Amino acid sequence: MTAVTPVGVLRSEWTKLRSLRSTVWTLLAAVGLMVGIGGLQASTSVDQYADPAEARADHVDAVSVSLNGVSFAQLAIGVLGVLMISGEYGTGLIRATLAVVPRRLPVLWAKLAVFAGVAFAVSLAGSVVSFLVGQRVLRAHDLDVGLGAPAALRSVVGAALYLTVGGLIGLALGALLRNTAAGISTFTAAFFLLPPLFQALPASLERHVVPYLPSYAGEALYRDYSGLDWLSPWPGFAVLCAYAVVMVALAAWRLLRNDA
Repeated sequence: MTAVTPVGVLRSEWTKLRSLRSTVWTLLAAVGLMVGIGGLQASTSVDQYADPAEARADHVDAVSVSLNGVSFAQLAIGVLGVLMISGEYGTGLIRATLAVVPRRLPVLWAKLAVFAGVAFAVSLAGSVVSFLVGQRVLRAHDLDVGLGAPAALRSVVGAALYLTVGGLIGLALGALLRNTAAGISTFTAAFFLLPPLFQALPASLERHVVPYLPSYAGEALYRDYSGLDWLSPWPGFAVLCAYAVVMVALAAWRLLRNDA
């Protein structure tokens, strides 16, 4: 019998991920949303001004505008994260997987590693293209900036990091809940439904809660929230990573305690 090695488990998870049609479609959707919405937002942001000088005077953020599609792409990446493991529970394939790797946790670590590598690579490519397309649109109004501009490179890379860690939270939810509908619903609620609800809180409470929600904390990496006195980029990303660590720990705990 062939020994089970970490490299072998990684290869197995990579084979599973790339063989799923949903992987290609969700990644294409993520990139399409990033580039399409980013370019559209860049166009609409300047079309409302009759004179480009008015846009400059109004401090249109060329970097953030071009990356406005990232928050929409997060849904596609999060869904892919959930599907990467919940699909195996739905089909029963997880039983065969855990029979081959009875220690269980190496399977989870391999899924996380493979997903993180793929999600970051695709998200970074999408982020770069989105930035370049947005700047091309803004160039007609003399509002474009380069990657050497303050915070530009951090924002482009940060958008990819945000999407990747958000997707890891989705994967952890899939492993914890073991149900595709429940995992996607919970992810959607955490990243898209709770933020506007909490913004309805009194201002005295809002500023102590909203900046620490997963979406707003992570978005600080590529959005300019300085005027709101919210978390700065890297502390915000640390909060998002803390959410991911907690969710992964819960998923690992359930994987060890409960049968497939």
